[in-house]
Amino acid sequence: MAKNINIDLNAWFEDAQEQFRGLNTNEPGQWPLLPKLAAFAATALGVVAFGWFTLVSGQSEALQAEVDTEPRLKEEYRSKVAQAVNLSELRKQRVQVEEYVKQLEKQLPGKAEMDALLSDINQAGLGRGLEFELFRPGQVSVKDYYAELPISIKVSGRYHDIGAFTADIANLSRIVTLHNLVILGSPKDGQANLVMEATARTYRYLDQSEVDAMRAEQHKKGQPK
Repeated sequence: MAKNINIDLNAWFEDAQEQFRGLNTNEPGQWPLLPKLAAFAATALGVVAFGWFTLVSGQSEALQAEVDTEPRLKEEYRSKVAQAVNLSELRKQRVQVEEYVKQLEKQLPGKAEMDALLSDINQAGLGRGLEFELFRPGQVSVKDYYAELPISIKVSGRYHDIGAFTADIANLSRIVTLHNLVILGSPKDGQANLVMEATARTYRYLDQSEVDAMRAEQHKKGQPK
């Protein structure tokens, strides 16, 4: 026959409360069973919480950081895929750019060709019947990869001849630009001539020895004294 088991909950709660009364915190080993189990459970919970905030939480932040970098990585991937797809076209464009740079370099005379270029400018004026009152090269200004030479010029002649001279300067095979151009009436009586004053600037590329010397000078200036 089945036996009826009656549990007196009130008595159980009173017994549990009694076990938690008068506990000596200095001697936890003497505590009854329930306080020991409760202390063990609280300690285990504290360890879990500590592990969460120190370990799991740190991993969560690292994970979030990786998630945040995902859009950037995807964008880089798309860009590289596009470059890979257009690689042949990009190579063609690079060749075109290199050829264009070579053409520009051909328009810049070297150091040894500067005298010939100055002669070409002078001959362009004489060929138009102009009279040079001033033709004076100035101080060379060295830039990163090229040098700039200003030339002060002053010519006199007829209006159309001066215009043709400026067109000839623009059509030279080398790059020559005119700056600070001023045209005035000629002070000579009885002649319908004009006087043009300007600064012609021509450019040349630096040879390798000049580039090396310039870089060495810049490096020397950049060193602490």
